[in-house]
Amino acid sequence: MTPPRTQQIPVVVLAGFLGSGKTTLLNHLLRNRAGTRIGVIVNDFGSIEIDAMTVAGQVGSTVSLGNGCLCCAVDASELDTFLETLTRPSARLDLIVIEASGLAEPQELVRMLLASENPHILYGGLVEVVDAAEFDGVRERHPEIDRHLAVADLVVLNKTDRVGEAERERLRAAVAELSGPAAVISAVQGRIDPELLFDPALRPDGEEKTRQLTFEDLLREEAGDDHAGHLHAAYESVDFTSDVPLDPRRFIAFLDSRPEGLYRIKGFADFGAGDRDNRYALHAVGRFLRFVPQPWARGEQRLTQLVLIGAGIDAEALRAGLTACRAEPGPETPDAETERAMWGVLRYVQQEPELEDVQQEPEPEDVQQEPGPGDVREEAAAEA
Repeated sequence: MTPPRTQQIPVVVLAGFLGSGKTTLLNHLLRNRAGTRIGVIVNDFGSIEIDAMTVAGQVGSTVSLGNGCLCCAVDASELDTFLETLTRPSARLDLIVIEASGLAEPQELVRMLLASENPHILYGGLVEVVDAAEFDGVRERHPEIDRHLAVADLVVLNKTDRVGEAERERLRAAVAELSGPAAVISAVQGRIDPELLFDPALRPDGEEKTRQLTFEDLLREEAGDDHAGHLHAAYESVDFTSDVPLDPRRFIAFLDSRPEGLYRIKGFADFGAGDRDNRYALHAVGRFLRFVPQPWARGEQRLTQLVLIGAGIDAEALRAGLTACRAEPGPETPDAETERAMWGVLRYVQQEPELEDVQQEPEPEDVQQEPGPGDVREEAAAEA
């Protein structure tokens, strides 16, 4: 019998040089979390944790790390301690955000997360915030920003209201060249759509109902964030559904060549005869990719259902590419060739640890643990 999988919480690293607007963006996420429970670790630089105090009092749980850059620690033991606290089932968090110090090396934080042995976390991407008005000056003083952008999964070009249209386009092109395949989103006052980073919690019936104002509503009203509903204009979302199974080789080739600007892929893939017992949950963010086999429910319609999110992407080309991944009619049972074709998928599936190796904490009676994905380290991400 397969042991139940451990639910995993995405951990997003929010980085950027001093003054780029990281805390403003974080507070925007907390105000527009749509019911999502967010835990925050603030890695402030110095003994007076100004950023931590700025975030404190917002919706969510704040854990503050001081006394220097977290990324300069000898090992990840302190980070693991805080992650262990925030990932306890009793906390009931849906997302954890690490706001890195403005002097941090973000790739070191990413390495810590990918090397962590905490079975409850999942890498959720590196978001690099860039100050459009100060970019040239910051790059001159801190040339390492080129390296930071090169490993980012999503770049937020912030404060674009402080530059003209021509300058904005020049900066966007310069940042895009440095960040390679990463999606680049323009923003003012850190306002990005939270759905870029996480899936907002759904109400039980999926509909808005008459209710009392929440603290989140009051914060949004106070901030005058009346255009938050139009933030989706900064990115594109592509849906794909197929009742024909995917060819695993073609699909892996599609994923390996995913275009610039494609930030997230989520959903489920049906590989037909490649694995009749399971559908494969897919999670891709930037260069990171992993699959999680999940048993088909009895009587469940067997479909591939994917959502692709990015900026500057060609929706029709993506749909055409996915359509070309559909398998040709073949045998109902796997043969040797079909099994070999699945090897590319299985590269990104991590075996669950033995039950005796996992510390299980009792959960509240009203909390049900959903099956969650295994942590897979794509080689390119591990080298980030």
